[in-house]
Amino acid sequence: MKIPALLLAAALAAIPLSSANAKGCLKGAAVGGVAGHYAGHHGLLGAAAGCLYGRHHAKEQARQQQQQQGQPHAGQEKM
Repeated sequence: MKIPALLLAAALAAIPLSSANAKGCLKGAAVGGVAGHYAGHHGLLGAAAGCLYGRHHAKEQARQQQQQQGQPHAGQEKM
């Protein structure tokens, strides 16, 4: 039980978090942890999955906001 928790902590510590990613990760981890706990006492697994989904969702929202403002994505040039 302690080994998966340590692996999860190490993986999350290695991921650089911007403010949007951090918000998405924290919200997703909270929801996923609760859902995982009630779905068979897998709170850590649910928190990890929720964090990943939350980061993905936050990045998509930031990308859509940039498109609405007319700014190019990172790594793209204006033509």
